[in-house]
Amino acid sequence: MHFDFRRIIMENSEIFKKLIFPESMVKEKREFPYDCDICKKSFSQKGHLNTHKCTHKKEKPYHCNICDKSFTGSIDLTRHIRVHTGEKPYQCDICGKSFSQSIVLTTHIRIHTGEKPYHCDICGKSFSRSYHVTSHKRIHSGEKPYCCDICGKSFSKSSNLAVHRHIHTVEKQYHCDICGKLFSQRSVLTKHKHIHTGEQPFHCDNSSSVSNHLANYKSIHTEEKRYLCDICGTSFSNCSALTRHNHTHTGKKPLHCDICGKSFCRSSDFTKHKRIHSGEKPYHCDICGKSFSQGNNLTEHKRIHTGEKPYHCDICGKSFSTSCTLTSHKRIHTGEKPYHCDICGKSFSQNSNLSKHKRIHTG
Repeated sequence: MHFDFRRIIMENSEIFKKLIFPESMVKEKREFPYDCDICKKSFSQKGHLNTHKCTHKKEKPYHCNICDKSFTGSIDLTRHIRVHTGEKPYQCDICGKSFSQSIVLTTHIRIHTGEKPYHCDICGKSFSRSYHVTSHKRIHSGEKPYCCDICGKSFSKSSNLAVHRHIHTVEKQYHCDICGKLFSQRSVLTKHKHIHTGEQPFHCDNSSSVSNHLANYKSIHTEEKRYLCDICGTSFSNCSALTRHNHTHTGKKPLHCDICGKSFCRSSDFTKHKRIHSGEKPYHCDICGKSFSQGNNLTEHKRIHTGEKPYHCDICGKSFSTSCTLTSHKRIHTGEKPYHCDICGKSFSQNSNLSKHKRIHTG
């Protein structure tokens, strides 16, 4: 028996067409008829294809006449110009807040809805932004794509690499004349020298019969930090401090507030938080009678009365009433900018400046 396959195909062309090209594929081709001949990506409009092709040629034909920055597509230029004009055409119909980009509005709305559409396929944890799940997955995979070009150490997050780099960039001008080690602060050098001399200038009032507790106290005095975080490289003087720190990477917060549902990884933070609900202010100033919810706030407040400024900059000698003010000041000398914008990557020396900057993105 002889089969005329050509005739069979011609007579049943519609059947073969449906078998070879399923309706979904035919429909998709109708919706995206313009193909890039370089990477085969498809587009619904010819203009979109032309804009896409500029990415292969690295052409940027659209120029901002305010700052001269160039872009591959007109849409990108339009979006950029809003940085200069302050235009925010996308408005949240829940709270009324406005945004310069539709994608930022979409992300913002998830604050109201609680939507977390990006899921980790390993542990099931959910996230509101795609790059958060990408970063999270590195906890499981152990991937550390951000490498220090000075010492070769690798990190899972770009922000951790940025923090690490300050180890190399901060000037270490205090030199140990016994072993040659360098330190950025004189006080740390002084403590370090006790390792060589055997001097024990610190009397520990907290005696303990347990050897590991004693080791912890000694490590606090000598600044020995034997417990290393294998994710970001930060060192700690005791195991419990490392465990608490690891919660910042894993997101684990075992302590839950039964009033508002907020969670915490440290009991001290949890105790402080509960005072927001209770209004408790157990720390009182014996000079003016003002009360505070935290002991350190009272200590700092008292310096208004005494004029005490116990924190000194070892570079320029300037004094400050709080340690955080000194830390912030030192960044003038070091150029350190530890606060990073997770949207555009720009860095800042103070958290308040980062908060102000983020309003450009979020409105």
